[in-house]
Amino acid sequence: MENRLEILRKERGIKQEELASALEVSRQTIGSLENGRYNPSIILAFKIARYFGLRIEEIFFDEEEQ
Repeated sequence: MENRLEILRKERGIKQEELASALEVSRQTIGSLENGRYNPSIILAFKIARYFGLRIEEIFFDEEEQ
């Protein structure tokens, strides 16, 4: 699964630590998500989408959808 998390975070000038704190996860979790080493739980995906004011599918997508 691909995602736009790093792009969205950097566009808004948010540090990994800030995002991690807001989502109540570790900075390592954010790094792993951004690098595609970890796919979020549905609960975390909803939290991320809500944080950015977007739909889940605007952030996370299947590689074949590109």
